[in-house]
Amino acid sequence: MAIRKGQKRLKNQPVLYEELKKPRTIWLTTESWGQVQESAVRLKISASEYVEQLIREKHGS
Repeated sequence: MAIRKGQKRLKNQPVLYEELKKPRTIWLTTESWGQVQESAVRLKISASEYVEQLIREKHGS
């Protein structure tokens, strides 16, 4: 369910997945957080989306 260029996101409507994301808290070392941020910037996505993709790849979702 990818959003297309020029398509507006709607509040409370999932865009990339079947459900809405909710705020969560995870604890990471400074080194790991830096790696997450660097990878996300390189891929031009948010750190949240990077973590989401890592988990979905690992667990086949």
